Amino acid sequence: MGSTSAENPENNGSAGVGRRDLIKRSAALGLISVPTMSFLSACATGGGGGNEEPTKAPGGAKSATNPLGVKEGLALEAFIFKGGLGDQYAKDAEADYKAKYKAEVKHTGTQQVGPKLTPRFAGGNPPDVIDNSGADHLDMNKLSTQGQLQDLQALLDAPSMDDASKKISDVIHPSTIEKGKHGDTFDVLYYAFTIYGTWYSQKALDDNGWEYPKSFDEMVKLCGEIKKKGIAPWTYAGKYPYYVHFNLFAQIAKIGGMDGWIAIDNLEPNAWTSSDAVKQVVEHYEELAAKKYFLQGSQGLTHIQSQTAWNKGKAIFIPNGSWVENEAAPTTPKDFQMSVGALFDGSGDKMPHGTLRAEPSEPYIVAGKGKNPTGGMELLRIMLSKKHAQNFATKVKSLTCVVDATEGMTLSPGLASASKAFKDAGDNIISLQLQEWYPSLTDEKIGGLTGQLLTGELKAADWIKRTQQYADAVAKDDSVKKFKREK
Repeated sequence: MGSTSAENPENNGSAGVGRRDLIKRSAALGLISVPTMSFLSACATGGGGGNEEPTKAPGGAKSATNPLGVKEGLALEAFIFKGGLGDQYAKDAEADYKAKYKAEVKHTGTQQVGPKLTPRFAGGNPPDVIDNSGADHLDMNKLSTQGQLQDLQALLDAPSMDDASKKISDVIHPSTIEKGKHGDTFDVLYYAFTIYGTWYSQKALDDNGWEYPKSFDEMVKLCGEIKKKGIAPWTYAGKYPYYVHFNLFAQIAKIGGMDGWIAIDNLEPNAWTSSDAVKQVVEHYEELAAKKYFLQGSQGLTHIQSQTAWNKGKAIFIPNGSWVENEAAPTTPKDFQMSVGALFDGSGDKMPHGTLRAEPSEPYIVAGKGKNPTGGMELLRIMLSKKHAQNFATKVKSLTCVVDATEGMTLSPGLASASKAFKDAGDNIISLQLQEWYPSLTDEKIGGLTGQLLTGELKAADWIKRTQQYADAVAKDDSVKKFKREK
């Protein structure tokens, strides 16, 4: 999620390139269709498979302390999404890079990655390393297809900063590698590791003698008790209803099993309409809406406004990701005891109680045609050290993809709860691709339907029918590159 913040001025790198030429080249690269929804730190696109060799940038001599061969003194430019996670953690890693390689590091923190970098990619002058997050992100599918992204295999093969006997690929979560591939090429590093779910105040539950519900039926029953107290059971970011998908989509996968969800990811015919899991989940949300279990006016709230209402005790539950603790910190009471719960049980579930949606997020890319792509990869290697993974956890209250980096640390309430839920889930972890591969489908098309569902304007059956129609339209659209997960 992005919070409104001042942005650093920067040179857009387009000097000498005419506006008309930039527009033509942007269109050719497919970069000008940038989403314009809310700022979202955990969302970005994926896909592709590059086929163009990037221009060879100057490198330095490789050594045990410089395994990638960074050229000393060569400037590095970092373009970092400054949303719910801020950008100080990146600045801290940049400081170590600057000290080690005696190089100037130009840093830009912004919430408008796509609008500001589209002309720079089109003009052949992209920054070296980019945190490509937020709603206004670049389309990584198209960048990869056009050969604009650096193959990061060298980063995976490089030794970790903490133990030279271990490669980077040995110290990061395996799903990070899976999710960061376009075809067979690993060219996106999802740095954070987000725990999605139903967030709540443990203090609010304890004060009222309530327990976090295990099933849909228990949730509906508890919602009735909450409403009698004059409190809304739920709120959500109605301006951006795809936040609800963090839970809704994962619930479908839990009940129907990953094979059923992979059919949805793969845009298979009737994947939505033939699924009992889809029917159960969407009808549950229809029931919550019909019984008016959502905070009145939620449909008009931004993510920040909904989180503030939740912090103030106007609602008990909110669907969100683990970045919420940092993002909502300004309005969170000290004794709030922020917590996250696992997915609810339905009927005939294929996955057990305790199943959780947890997956890599916050996509970092290195521009293959930047002036210092090797330096960009080295900055990521520095960020993947335990020192900086722990710094990230401390500063933004979120996990990174570095396995066990927070062991022994004293964690904030929300992060501690997320870490426990992750450990309790074991192998029962859900990872979804639909929103990464086809964000306009999920965030705009299906998101619009979800908004109507939660206000009671749309019935579950119509939501399912129209969602399938939208998915079929994408499947038939030859202009949209398709991707496939194996079952």
